Amino acid sequence: MPATIVDLGPAKFFRLPGEAIVGAAILLALPRKPRVVLAAAGGVVLAALTVLNWLDMGFKQYLGRTFNVVLDWSLLGDAQSYLEDSLGRTATLAATAGLIVLVLLLFAALAYAVVRLSNVLARHSATATRGTLIAGVVWITCSSFGVQLAGVPLAADSAAVTLQSQTERVSDTLKDEAEFQKVAKVDAFGATPPDQLVPDLRGKDMIFTFIESYGRSAIEDPIMAPGVDKTLAVRTEALKKAGYHAKSGWLTSATYGGSSWLGHSTSLSGLWVSNQQRYRTVMASDHLSLTKVFKKSGAWNTVGVMPGVQKAWPEQSFFGLEKVYNAFELGYKGPKFSWSTMPDQYTLEQFQQRVHGKKHDKPMMSEVILTSSHQPWGPIPKMVGWDELGDGSIFKGIEAAGNKPADVIADTTKSRQEYGKSIQYSVTALTEWLERYGTKDTVLVFLGDHQPIARVSGNHASRDVPISIVAKDPKVLDKIGDWGWSDGLRPAHDAPVWKMNLFRDRFLTAYGSTPHPKKG
Repeated sequence: MPATIVDLGPAKFFRLPGEAIVGAAILLALPRKPRVVLAAAGGVVLAALTVLNWLDMGFKQYLGRTFNVVLDWSLLGDAQSYLEDSLGRTATLAATAGLIVLVLLLFAALAYAVVRLSNVLARHSATATRGTLIAGVVWITCSSFGVQLAGVPLAADSAAVTLQSQTERVSDTLKDEAEFQKVAKVDAFGATPPDQLVPDLRGKDMIFTFIESYGRSAIEDPIMAPGVDKTLAVRTEALKKAGYHAKSGWLTSATYGGSSWLGHSTSLSGLWVSNQQRYRTVMASDHLSLTKVFKKSGAWNTVGVMPGVQKAWPEQSFFGLEKVYNAFELGYKGPKFSWSTMPDQYTLEQFQQRVHGKKHDKPMMSEVILTSSHQPWGPIPKMVGWDELGDGSIFKGIEAAGNKPADVIADTTKSRQEYGKSIQYSVTALTEWLERYGTKDTVLVFLGDHQPIARVSGNHASRDVPISIVAKDPKVLDKIGDWGWSDGLRPAHDAPVWKMNLFRDRFLTAYGSTPHPKKG
């Protein structure tokens, strides 16, 4: 099978596998007992490679990368939770049970099939030997001359290549762990004295906000872009009338389609956190996150508003957050919107009531995660009057009248349309909140964590996400005047593109921080 779903087609199966020819030759030369043992083992290996192939196809489709046998097993639990939130517990349990049975049957069937074929070879050894020799000659000839069927090489060695690539991936993963631990110990601002950290932002209420799945595709794809671009234009003008101005650019995320925490940690740590192993390494380190900078300075109180967090979250320490409001601490009594525990507008209103709108002895640095644009993009919340939000019960009718997740998931065009609407909703909620509650000292930095899945963004989409800085004080944007970012909330197509891990150091430098490297 191919490594991607889009390449799946009949021509992929009309091939001559070199591994089968070699296997037949070996089985013909063995006595009965070792032949049966080797045949059964070969069937098990083939089943395992098939499962890995399926996982590669799924990960390519949803996360834009292949499956890592060392790191990615934990993500299967997240996938099950996502399905439960989207399709319901009963459907998810049935699907999980069916998948387990399918995998077990696959292992049993392939082991039995290879043993059975080995017995056929043994009973007709003369014919089988001639057939194996002929097949070998045909394979070598087709391979030498590059013979293809519907654009696919007739001589195949896919199983061997898959086994080799998986082995190399394991080796590379183990090497990367040791190398990245060294990288994470080096920090350009790790030893900077507190009074030399972001002095040009003193007195400002800083808000760092991540919008789920807000990627370049939302702004440039022909299906999503018209609605999203109109929203960005309207909201830019509304903020301008309220005295705010914005500059926007692009960051290339360390993740794609999911694993949002990798995007969060990459942009805030200044390190390229592209897998779960790197994430664990960073979270266990004393590397200085951008949000922790404000706590270390002593000039800010720090808080996190995380409606997607529904269990213990030890990462709070790494991000330097003195208090975190999770999904159960925001007083929400309305319905979930598939995976999203509550609408973004409600989250922002609670942020206002509990954090931003209260008097503090110091300015606040807040990290806010918005989740309404999380897949499967059905149902999507709608804006209501800010004074009508209450405990969120008002959203019951909106949720009930919305699209069913299964209907959106099953339709690619609808997925793209609804994804665009979800981004419009999240951007509108955030900017209306700023327009309504922001002050002359409010500074908002908001960005996407990653592109949406390939079914929405396309099979060859970039990993770029928009980022904007919005402020009323002109001095704040003057500090980044040499970045080349676009005016307004919509970054131009040719606006600068930085790797996401570069943002931390450039932000700290722009706002007056003095580098004092810390080396491990």
